[in-house]
Amino acid sequence: MNERQGLIVYVNQLKHAKSLRKYGHVHYISRRLKYVVMYCQREDIEAIQNKLQRLPFVKDVVESFRPFLKTEFENATPDKAKEYDYKSGL
Repeated sequence: MNERQGLIVYVNQLKHAKSLRKYGHVHYISRRLKYVVMYCQREDIEAIQNKLQRLPFVKDVVESFRPFLKTEFENATPDKAKEYDYKSGL
């Protein structure tokens, strides 16, 4: 399975958002805040980020840090007080 990483691309106008499809998989387009969430191959992320920065309609490109975060948590069980609250329906 290929490793992917997200890019958040802030654009000036949304009519150019569809043209970003040739750089990766467009996952979400926010019409109110004018940004596009897209996924690319992790080994190509720097080259794609540099290409996107050069486009005239792009304000900023931000990488997602999710692949670098630890997603396994140590204390996954709730404490006894919260567990009692859940059972009583509060």
